[in-house]
Amino acid sequence: MRQARACWPVLVRKAQENIDQIQNDIVQAQAKVEQLQASLDRLHQLYNEYRQQEQQPQAVVMGMQSSMNHRQFMAQLQALQQRVTQDIGKAQTTVAQLRKKRLQAEIELQKMKSLEEQDLKAVQRDLYRHEQHQMDALGVRQFNMRVQN
Repeated sequence: MRQARACWPVLVRKAQENIDQIQNDIVQAQAKVEQLQASLDRLHQLYNEYRQQEQQPQAVVMGMQSSMNHRQFMAQLQALQQRVTQDIGKAQTTVAQLRKKRLQAEIELQKMKSLEEQDLKAVQRDLYRHEQHQMDALGVRQFNMRVQN
């Protein structure tokens, strides 16, 4: 008589652990996207504040060196904004890839669960057949005993 294979529960557990790990990775990647977005928002705000300072009437009084430093700082802020925007794009791509990976892992988990269930059903069928065979043999013996008596 056949017994259920011990490998299926292990494979199901490993597939579930894989999904859990991927989900944790997704949460971390999303947190990184949010952090980068907050940084970009702060950079936009800082850039707008410096641009407003430049447009105010006292800006004319600024010396040449101060004015150049001011513009150079604004250019650096723009470069940082572009860099953070690129980083956000990369982080969002990572999140999308992780979601796709999670979907594939969920499909794999369903396969493992299905195989485990099929194995259990096969064992139950074998058990039923074995019991049925024993019942049939017992019935034949009882019949033969009655006939002999």
